[in-house]
Amino acid sequence: MTFSAKNRACVLDQMAENELDLIIIGGGITGAGIALDASVRGLRVGLLEKADFGSGTSSRSTKLIHGGLRYLKQGEVKLVQEVGRERAILYKNAPHLVTPAPMLLPIYKGGTYGYLASSVGLYVYDWLAGVARKERRKMLNKADTLRHEPLLKPDGLKGSGLYYEYRTDDARLTLDIMKTAWRHGAKIVNYTELTEFIYRDGKVVGVRAHDRVSGRSIELYAKKVVNAAGPWVDGVRKLDGSLQGKRLFLTKGVHLVVDHARLPVAQSAYFDTPDGRMVFVIPRGKITYIGTTDTAYSHYVDLPRTTEEDRAYLIRAVNFMFPPVKLAESDIQSHWAGLRPLIYEEGKGPSELSRKDEIFISDSGLITIAGGKLTGFRKMAEKVVDLVGRQLAEAGRGSLPGCTTDQIVISGGECKDRSRYAEWKQEMLQMGAAKGVDPAVAREWIETYGTNTLHIYERLQDRPSGSQGYSRKELLAAQLAYSVEEEMTVQAVDFLRLRTGWTYFDLRQAEENADTVIALMAEMLDWDSSEMERQRAEVNRFLDTIYRLPKNDQELARIEP
Repeated sequence: MTFSAKNRACVLDQMAENELDLIIIGGGITGAGIALDASVRGLRVGLLEKADFGSGTSSRSTKLIHGGLRYLKQGEVKLVQEVGRERAILYKNAPHLVTPAPMLLPIYKGGTYGYLASSVGLYVYDWLAGVARKERRKMLNKADTLRHEPLLKPDGLKGSGLYYEYRTDDARLTLDIMKTAWRHGAKIVNYTELTEFIYRDGKVVGVRAHDRVSGRSIELYAKKVVNAAGPWVDGVRKLDGSLQGKRLFLTKGVHLVVDHARLPVAQSAYFDTPDGRMVFVIPRGKITYIGTTDTAYSHYVDLPRTTEEDRAYLIRAVNFMFPPVKLAESDIQSHWAGLRPLIYEEGKGPSELSRKDEIFISDSGLITIAGGKLTGFRKMAEKVVDLVGRQLAEAGRGSLPGCTTDQIVISGGECKDRSRYAEWKQEMLQMGAAKGVDPAVAREWIETYGTNTLHIYERLQDRPSGSQGYSRKELLAAQLAYSVEEEMTVQAVDFLRLRTGWTYFDLRQAEENADTVIALMAEMLDWDSSEMERQRAEVNRFLDTIYRLPKNDQELARIEP
């Protein structure tokens, strides 16, 4: 059975047929990682996501698989070591989604990092994180720094450190890990919301869930239940009656997107802001994105919003560090806001809170994983599955094998008998050209889907020799068919935001294709006119959050649904 939106009902039926070993609540990067690890080790796994995969925090990060230079400053040496190793593993296993990106750390008089401290810190960072020799840090003087980045403010500049981070597409990474878990036998479904737990003798033995597409309710049973709901974990704990002790502290991070011509940085940069925080600017094709803020958040978790205050803060930060740019509100093409599910520590501000993860076990047996960061998802999953394995062994199931997900290539990252993914990428481009696919479209597909681009090529009707290339609608139809049939795409807005990233990085393309996407999905999924209207309303609602910004968080609280 394929990972298709058309098979959702069958997937739920299969989950309900027999008791599972493990039910996972939450379809972000943490839940996906747990599903992959547990299924590879032989557990019968079911995963429920109440919206779309990666629709929360896992599509709203800074989109970096980074080693965490700031964590070294906070003395979290083990965290730096761990994420450094994890970054290397992910680069090996998901080369289609993890791209090395030079990062400039400008050093100013009175700034966060002094020149000597930066040199030593970056050296230690490279050593702890196991950075490859060709990517180790270089220290630049002022003149060399300005040659690397002429837009930088020269006043007070002492030099810079040039080191490497890795850029990713967080939503696609989450989805491709989910697809890999599916390939290993996990049963996974989106738009299915936990409504209550089922107990026997005070212990959780299953869940009741609501299928938000069909409207039906379903009961699912499992030996163990894991709460991996990200910013929603406390809500799930509350449903279990176990919200006590440590709790989440949510912080909001906002990113802005501008045309690269308006912020034409030569490479990514990580720099001081006037209030002492640090912000990234990251070039990505035709755009540059900026972020992030870090403010306490206590409003509507399902749809965090960028405010005018957030936007003004980041624009000021950029104009302070890159004076010739003179960014204005009118330059902002798109933006996103995400929530960090951190663990509360008394007396610490948002930027001081640890990004470490923790596991809580309630009296009912519900296992909750909270905190953590994108780069560390695989180790978080390993810890959870190790715990589940120990508990199952104590109950007589037998011991689980150890974690081997460091050896598993993520869906889309296969090299097809080539020694290097870069070689295979070029071959796929040539295959697209031979088939008549516009080179720019083929390149976008390969950067989005990796080797799974071949499945889109297969959905294109062969052209007679010498005929014209495919129309824009034909190319979109093939891409969308793959998305619906092999990525469980249920809503048009999810294709425009999460499957393609268009609403963030190519808003015009999202707007121009929205009606066609809805019409094509209506054919594929048998939507009637009222469902098409509802889908259009959902797209418009999301676009409205891009174009209409509340003034501040106080106003945001007044307009929450």
